Amino acid sequence: MLSRKNTLVILLMVVSYDLTSSMVTLEVDAKSNTHPISQYIYGMSFLNDINFAKEINLPVDRFGGNAVTRYNWKNDASNRASDWFFENLPEDNPNPENLPDGSISDLFIEKDKLMGARTMLTIPLIGWTPKDRERRCGFSVKKYGPQQQTDQLMPDCGNGKKTDGTTLITGNDPTDTSVKINSTFTKEWLQHLTKKYGTADQGGVLFYEMDNEYDLWHRTHHDIHPEPATTDEIVKLTEEYALAVKEVDPSALTLGPVGWGYLSFLRSVLVFSALDSASGTNKDRSSHDNLDFGPYYLKAMKQLESKHSKRLLDYLDFHMYPQPANVFSDNTETEVLAVRLRSTQGLWNPDYIDESWVRNLGEPNNRVQLIPRMKKAIQTYYPGTKIAITEYNWGGLKVMNGALAQADILGILGRESVDVAILWGPENSTEPWAYAFRMYRNYDGKGSQFGSTSVSAKSSDEQKLAIYASIRSSDKKLTVIAINKDPINEIDTKIEIKNFPSSGNTKIYTYSQYNLTKIVESIGIVVNNAIEHKFPPYSITLFEVARK
Repeated sequence: MLSRKNTLVILLMVVSYDLTSSMVTLEVDAKSNTHPISQYIYGMSFLNDINFAKEINLPVDRFGGNAVTRYNWKNDASNRASDWFFENLPEDNPNPENLPDGSISDLFIEKDKLMGARTMLTIPLIGWTPKDRERRCGFSVKKYGPQQQTDQLMPDCGNGKKTDGTTLITGNDPTDTSVKINSTFTKEWLQHLTKKYGTADQGGVLFYEMDNEYDLWHRTHHDIHPEPATTDEIVKLTEEYALAVKEVDPSALTLGPVGWGYLSFLRSVLVFSALDSASGTNKDRSSHDNLDFGPYYLKAMKQLESKHSKRLLDYLDFHMYPQPANVFSDNTETEVLAVRLRSTQGLWNPDYIDESWVRNLGEPNNRVQLIPRMKKAIQTYYPGTKIAITEYNWGGLKVMNGALAQADILGILGRESVDVAILWGPENSTEPWAYAFRMYRNYDGKGSQFGSTSVSAKSSDEQKLAIYASIRSSDKKLTVIAINKDPINEIDTKIEIKNFPSSGNTKIYTYSQYNLTKIVESIGIVVNNAIEHKFPPYSITLFEVARK
């Protein structure tokens, strides 16, 4: 017989368990809020694992980043800017005499064709490119004096900062490393690519980005672009280079302005460091209808369509990285793990206040809600433009917490109707992040995917148990993904299903912290239009529900 004390302890445990689990309710309605899910939201950058790419049927692979801003397709070299001592680095090439054939960009496209992925290439807009295949540097110590750091292998190459570590070296000569280019350089590149691989509608390069993170040029590439980019400059460059793309390949799709983050959308130029902030004025913004940069850019692109009788911008494109401390890292501190899972709300939730320095900007800027901001601006200033987030990474890719964040993001991207999204920096496909993709792209190891039509899926507490649902076009099955973000507690609840004639059978696929190298299959049943299930802590669960 149990004592009163032991009985009380058990009752408290039951109450505690109930409070952490069964209070979450889940509902799926197969006929509500339906819309297509773009396959291109499952993209990556520089993915070299061909087997994994084929396994998940990788839809798009991006050739982008800081180095590509200065890539010379003719001599197969790029300048690594502030990422590596402003050095020109030639790509490894066994037959440079054959260039441009055999360049890294050619090989990238050929790899994508082998994987079955569409290619996204970055078009340099900055106006300078490496002048040859020699290893040169933008800030020679002999020429510009002692610097904070130098390359150990090339000690004459400095980091462009004086020895105090804060003062930038100015007045350097860009021709130390580079030659000037214009849109003719781009036209010639596309002529080379379309001749070799066909136009976009013939299976050639589909996407062209208008450079990379223009609002950081004066930091990342200050050896050739020391002044902050202005609104007029970016609009003019987009017009010139997008027009060049469309003239050579009218079937290709263009993306711009490719800002570094959501603040790129809000301001004419980067907060705290660009033109208006540097001058202490609001001159650039006020001279452009007093609009945030994103809306003004769209308005300008619409006017340019009228001017040229063709659409020059197909996708509004901004990058997105979480700003809370250590989230974009491999940090595994308890609070960092919790913030990582909460901060995905910055993509969509108008009530979520960013848990970083961004919150100090005041309303409404501390509510990031990037996707709704982009949608509203498009609807107002340039309807028909699609949405792209061509760089994001929520960190923790090597651990289960990062896999949960990644699975949550993929669900959000589909539910919120994003058209293209690219994960930056994926490497080892045996790590947990890759299983988040497998849960959407090949959960059974036989090519089965999360559906192509998003349907309504609601959780009473998304921060405990998030849910996403879809209908698969091939067999009309309902696919549901649920993500238990609680690291300790199993959640015992049920999924109420509306407006879907189930046969009663469901297959269940689970990826959890209990087995980080395998997706485990089991069988379930639909009873009274509901699936009862115990969701393991820190897990991603997919339900494949057959139609009657």
